[in-house]
Amino acid sequence: MDMSNRVYTAITFAPVQGFIEKSRKLRDLYGSSFLLSYLADSVCQKAQERLDDEEAVISPAQINVTQGTPNQIILCGKYDGETARDDFNGAWATITRACQEWLEEQCQGWIDIHYQQWVNLDLWKSKENNGYQSLPWQRDWDNWTNYAWEFFHATGETITEARQNLNEQKRSRGWTGINWMGESSTLSGTDGVAYPGMGLWTGKRHYNLVNFEHWNEGKKQDEIKSFYQELTKIQVVQSIFDENEQLSIPELIKRLITLKGESEDDSKPIIFSRIVPIVRLRELPANFCDLNRHKDSLQKTGWFQGDGDKAGDYLKQINNANNQDSEANQLHQFSHAMRLWGENTLKQSISSALGRVIYAGGDDFLGVFYHAQEPELKAGECLDWFHKFPDIWRRHQQPITVSVGFVWAYPQVPQRDILQHCRKAESSAKSHGRDRLALRILFNGGNYLEWVCPWRFLEEIFTGYQDRERKTEKQNWGHFYSDIATLESRHAFSDKSIDV
Repeated sequence: MDMSNRVYTAITFAPVQGFIEKSRKLRDLYGSSFLLSYLADSVCQKAQERLDDEEAVISPAQINVTQGTPNQIILCGKYDGETARDDFNGAWATITRACQEWLEEQCQGWIDIHYQQWVNLDLWKSKENNGYQSLPWQRDWDNWTNYAWEFFHATGETITEARQNLNEQKRSRGWTGINWMGESSTLSGTDGVAYPGMGLWTGKRHYNLVNFEHWNEGKKQDEIKSFYQELTKIQVVQSIFDENEQLSIPELIKRLITLKGESEDDSKPIIFSRIVPIVRLRELPANFCDLNRHKDSLQKTGWFQGDGDKAGDYLKQINNANNQDSEANQLHQFSHAMRLWGENTLKQSISSALGRVIYAGGDDFLGVFYHAQEPELKAGECLDWFHKFPDIWRRHQQPITVSVGFVWAYPQVPQRDILQHCRKAESSAKSHGRDRLALRILFNGGNYLEWVCPWRFLEEIFTGYQDRERKTEKQNWGHFYSDIATLESRHAFSDKSIDV
């Protein structure tokens, strides 16, 4: 890799965690993860074109796979900030426009009927367009296209300096928030419900609503309900909409990203096949088995989130101020090894019958254990995998340890809550000394139990433990929990005694 150019560019964007966590279904979670990877990969692709150098991207390493591309980007060369922002926004805009156009095409009959009603009542007369050229929700789609993301860019004479300057940029937020009037999404509670008539209720400010008194909350709710009923009629291989849902625009986008073709013979992702010939279409799974968390379901699920320990400190150690070529090459090699590990090792370690890796972006990853059908998933199946995980982790051959948070969730716990507990469990594993697994049992009411264990003790504890009745198989772990609780109440443990 030619590192003669001593200018380095660092790029990132936000929000990431919040964007992922606002996911109603497993399909939406995968879709949001893929979107983040696609946007980061688009920046990397554009940077190579702008800098006219296929090796301009130091990190993340390009492995011909979009999924799992981290949103922390380091480039060799000066990638102009305004150009980079325009390229990023352009990639996002192609997605939003394609989703909007596809929805309007699929629901054209519904739109024609209601559009004519709005016009007849003078509910919809756009001042900006001097007519009726666009639908009421156009303004909301434009807002989500233009203001959904914060973009950060910085340069430096070294990689370390570029990163430091990027962190300074992130401290001075300059994000335009999106406001609306009316009902909010049943998932986020902070974003408006998406349907073609959204925007009519903000009309007093932006549009001529001559007969606004003819429009009331009941009519609005009827339109929203009928629109989502219309979505359920869309003829595709998968049924991806529920008429009882009320989604926001970004939630609709996440749902549509994973939508495949209209027949088994044409199973390409509908949205991406419209806009991006370079996207790796094989990466999106052929089908999704959304998890059942209804009241009549007894299926529990296991979720895990992990992150390499002190990866930043390790990368600082390889920093050599007198040899930027060495720093850049080692950073690239580290990223390459971790991305290959996520794609070829981690994903292969979990069979499709046991679960799925949702995201593997270098040294951080997210996955879920579940059974699509009977029999129900057992916690022991998840723990068996974790027994093997230290060996799985070491296959990338990088000198860093890993902390993982594992959440065993009861069936009625919302996915958003599970993801938040995954993040907290991972933080707990790190705060207890790193190189650990934090197991958290999450009950339907929101209460949880947590236990943190170093990896080196995990197998010995689970295979060697015997309960009070001296059973080593199908042990009563309630004995273990009650004994620990009793000892804690007697102050038998100190911070020093459990720091191993």
